[in-house]
Parts: sequence; structure tokens; C-alpha cells
Amino acid sequence: MASMENICNVVHEMRPLLLMIFGQIILAGMNIVFKLATSDGMNFSILIFYRCLFASVFMVPLAFFIERGKRAKLTKMVIFQGFLCGLLGGSLGQNMYLQSLVYTSATFVSAMFNLIPAITFVVAIILRLEKLGLKTPAGKAKVLGTIVCISGAMLLTLYKGPEINMGKTNINLLHSTHHKGESKPLAGAILALAGCTCYALLLIVQAKAAQRYPCPYSFTALLNVMAAVQCFVVAVVVERDWKEWKLGWNVRLLASAYTGIFCSGVLFTIIAWVVRMKGPVYVSVFNPLMLVMVAISGYLFLDEKLYLGSVLGSIVIVCGLYVVLWGKDKEIKKLSQLVPDKEENDIKASSLKDSSHDGSSKREEKEDEGEENKRDSQAGSEILGGIYIYH
Repeated sequence: MASMENICNVVHEMRPLLLMIFGQIILAGMNIVFKLATSDGMNFSILIFYRCLFASVFMVPLAFFIERGKRAKLTKMVIFQGFLCGLLGGSLGQNMYLQSLVYTSATFVSAMFNLIPAITFVVAIILRLEKLGLKTPAGKAKVLGTIVCISGAMLLTLYKGPEINMGKTNINLLHSTHHKGESKPLAGAILALAGCTCYALLLIVQAKAAQRYPCPYSFTALLNVMAAVQCFVVAVVVERDWKEWKLGWNVRLLASAYTGIFCSGVLFTIIAWVVRMKGPVYVSVFNPLMLVMVAISGYLFLDEKLYLGSVLGSIVIVCGLYVVLWGKDKEIKKLSQLVPDKEENDIKASSLKDSSHDGSSKREEKEDEGEENKRDSQAGSEILGGIYIYH
């Protein structure tokens, strides 16, 4: 009985780790089915519309039941922010993501999208939402990590190198598809960078929206509904042949349902749980694992070739990513130490009952200001955990 109890305790402690590994498997599968669907000739806009539609059908009931009775008021500003997130993460970001996937490979795109934290940091600096902080170790780490990430992206794009031959599996799922797609590494890299920028803006808007509307399930449902409406309008303009809209029992239905239900639904729930248990930095540390899984699955099942430049560039990007995450983690811990917990504040307040009202007011103002800064930092740090949701 004692040994069984010990095993249960170990499994309970490993829950975040197991959930994140399962999440990476879901994401690796997403890249594969996306590649198969686009190679089958499925229109990007239609694919993204169906993904957002499946995601909406999954998330709306989930948000209704989970956040029932504690949902904040839905204001016009929140709706507008949902519209912006749907635009950046749906009709713009995902179109660029899929087009870059067609021009390059699943491994290449996965490596490039590890740039999101670094690009988000740069965009936040430009918009004056975050300070450079070169005098602090955290600020230096984020700047250095960003430079390393960009260097890795340049190496990945501009240097091909010799092919790394690890044998053949004689399995190529793309043999049965009709459209192989033309290889355009430079165009694919530019589209991937543009897509990363869209996601960076999306995550910044989402972090701001979380302060006004702290209901993650409901806001994600709103985002997906907005994205579905936008993508439907775009898809109708782009593709008028209704035969292309039909979903049979094929890879098109698989890609639409899988990416909508699992990647935008189940994966969001996993990320929300793990962020609550371990924090957003812990979630982001697993991002490179998806790159490894995609590289292996692409090599085994899509006949993708591995080149030295791709491997070296990916390693440099991952190193830069971890440096950025280390800096952000230090920043969050520092702010957490500066702002005492609510329980600690209550104890201090009760022990200082006899102090003057004026002095208490000043202390409360300082604590409120510190608490607000902490919330801003935590909201900003959610971008690290939210990377996965909008791939």
C-alpha cells in the first residue's frame, strides 16, 4: 500500500511534465496534418475558417460551464480586443504560418516560431510597454537572448549546409497528395517572421485584455468566434467554388477538426492548468521539444531532409529562447518578492492598527501600485505560456 501511495504521489508531482509532453505531441501532430492538408490543395483561408469554427464549437460550451457565474462584464473594449486578437491570430497570423509552411518545411517553420518571445520583447519595447532594463541582469539576458534568436534565424535561412543522412524509412505521406508546393526558403522565412510579429502583437493585446476581462476560457471562445467570422469573409472572397468547401472523410476534415478541437481547445485547457500550477515560464521551456518532435516526424513520415544549417540554426534559436526565458523568469521573481502576498499584507495591517490614518493610506497606495505592477508583469508574462495556443 505504501509503495502504491508513493507511485501515486510521484505521478501527481509529474502531472505538469506529462501534460506538457502530451501538449507537444498535439502540436507536432498539428504541423504534420497542416502540411498534409495544404499539400492536398486545400485553400488556406478555408482551412483556417474550419479550424476556428471547430475551436468555437468546442470552446463556447466549455467557457459557459467552467466560468458560469463568475464571468466579468463584456464591454465594447473587450469585444474590440477580441476582434483584434481574432484578426492577428486568425486571418493574418495563421495565413502567414500556413504559407510559410508550404514554402519551406514543418521543421523550418517550427524553428522560426520559437522567435515569438524575442519578437514580443522587441515589439513591447517599441510600443513602450516594457523597459529595456540594461542595468539589470534580467534586462541584459532578454536583450542578449533576442540577439541570439535573430542570429539563429539568419543562420537557419541563409545557410543550408550538407545534408544529414540518417537512413530512409520509405514512408512518405505526401506521395498521395496532389500539390507538392514550391520551395522558397527566403519567402517562407519572411512570412514566418511576419507571422511571428502578428502573434507578438496578438499576445500583447491578449495580455492587456486579461486585465479588463480575467476570464481566459470566455475570451478564447470570443477570439475564436471573431476569427471564424473574419476567416469566413476572407475565404468567401478568395474561393467561390463551393466544391472546395466540402469536407469528406479525408485529410481536410482531419486537419480542420484536429487543429480546432485539440490545438485550440484541448491544448488551451492543458496550458491553462499548467500555467496555474507552474507558471508561464515553465510552459515555455517545453517549446523546443515540439521542434525536435516535428523534425523527427517530418523526417520519418514526410520525407523532409535535414541539413546542417537547419540543425545549427535551430540550436542557436533554442539557446536564445532559453536566455530570454531566464531573463523573464528573474524579472517575475523579483517583482513577486517586492510585492508581499495578500495574507502577509493583512497580518501587517492588523498589527499596525494604531498607526495614523494618513500613514496607512500612503502604505495602501504604495501596495496597490506595487500590486498593479505585479499584475502587469504577470499579464505580460502570459505571452510565454500562450505561445502554443495560436500556432
